[in-house]
Amino acid sequence: MKDLTQGSITRHLVALAVPIAIGMLFQTLYVLVDLYFVAQLGDAAIAGVATAGNLQFFIMGLTQVLGVGAMALIARAVGAKNQADANLVFNQSLLLAALFAAITLAGGYALAGTYARALGADAETAAQGTTYLHWFLPGLALQFALIAMGSALRGTGLAKPGMVVQVATVVLNAILAPVLIAGWGTGKPLGIAGAGLATSLAIAVGVVMMVAYFARLEKYVGVDAALLRPDPATWKRILKIGVPPGGEFALMFLFLALVYLIIRPFGPAAQAGFGVGSRVMQAIFLPAMAVAFAVAPLAGQNAGARLLPRVRETFDKAALIGSVIMAVLTLFCHWRPDLLVGFFTKDAEVVRIGSEFLRIISWNFVAQGLIFTCAGMFQALGHTLPPLYCTATRVTVFASVAYWLSTRPGFELHEVWYVSVATVTLQAILIITLLLRDIGRRTREVVPTPA
Repeated sequence: MKDLTQGSITRHLVALAVPIAIGMLFQTLYVLVDLYFVAQLGDAAIAGVATAGNLQFFIMGLTQVLGVGAMALIARAVGAKNQADANLVFNQSLLLAALFAAITLAGGYALAGTYARALGADAETAAQGTTYLHWFLPGLALQFALIAMGSALRGTGLAKPGMVVQVATVVLNAILAPVLIAGWGTGKPLGIAGAGLATSLAIAVGVVMMVAYFARLEKYVGVDAALLRPDPATWKRILKIGVPPGGEFALMFLFLALVYLIIRPFGPAAQAGFGVGSRVMQAIFLPAMAVAFAVAPLAGQNAGARLLPRVRETFDKAALIGSVIMAVLTLFCHWRPDLLVGFFTKDAEVVRIGSEFLRIISWNFVAQGLIFTCAGMFQALGHTLPPLYCTATRVTVFASVAYWLSTRPGFELHEVWYVSVATVTLQAILIITLLLRDIGRRTREVVPTPA
């Protein structure tokens, strides 16, 4: 356990963000490594993985329900010096992880084919997406255990163990991907099935490593058989904080599904270009997301200790750091986005579409970084409904305008990207306003304004 209620805010922020960023970078490499080798199989394979991979946003929504709820409660318990409550929350989060994993496997295998056929641009894309999902689902289910343990450590102020595990699993995935996808060394390529299998095996190893860490090294929270019994009250506390962030990811799942449906008439090349571009964009977002992930436990411990000036200082410094980073990345995407997309595919049309997407969408990078930071702050404060409201507003406005544009004669792809930029800007304005109002209200409650 690391006490984040004393010392320099900036130092704590950097100390947490750096290992988180490294871990998230390697986590993203799961997708990028698979994408590189899958790209050699053709546009249908790229589009199939992209459309099927969109389901990951739905699963990430469920993992956020678990991870954010547990992390926020554990961080506040640490700040309040309540180890017993931190342990209770951790053990109950493990039970929820097992439940969510079972739901993922049952629902995933039942609906994978239907989902892929609904979004795929053609029969081959749908078939590739279904195959990928069948082999990827075990890895998605195992994510819940990994998130539960990693979130508990983050709540106690420890980010390095999770980073080490993520790095190790990505290295394993990078080794397995060419062996299973392309048949390196075996002469028996599994194609797109190998991509899903490589990731699932790597995540399984990650879970084993994290279990070993808790068994041997972690002292503040740990598995306690007496606490591994369903406790509805604790589940309610976790879900109250975690469901809204999970809802945000569910909305993003619907948002991406809508995009794939709107661009479906443009063919597999359009879906492949958007798929590659959006995956590159996710990698670009990593620095801002790392800062936001560091904000949550740092501000959470200080909120638990009722040190509200340090909570506000955390937001100010995180917003500045994240904005500078995202501004630099915006400039790069305006300069040579083709370098990023062209690394994964040599198809000229796919590169053109993906590059245009990145060049336009980069206008909202700073706004998106601020959204991540605000969401992390709301998690720390245990008030996660406002970010959900803001995301719902964005998705609703985007869906209405984008669908209307798609029905007009002469509709072009870039119109969708411009609508996305405008709606992200709207979301940023809303969430910043709500956060500053929430912090101001809490400050007045602790330090009443003189009459």
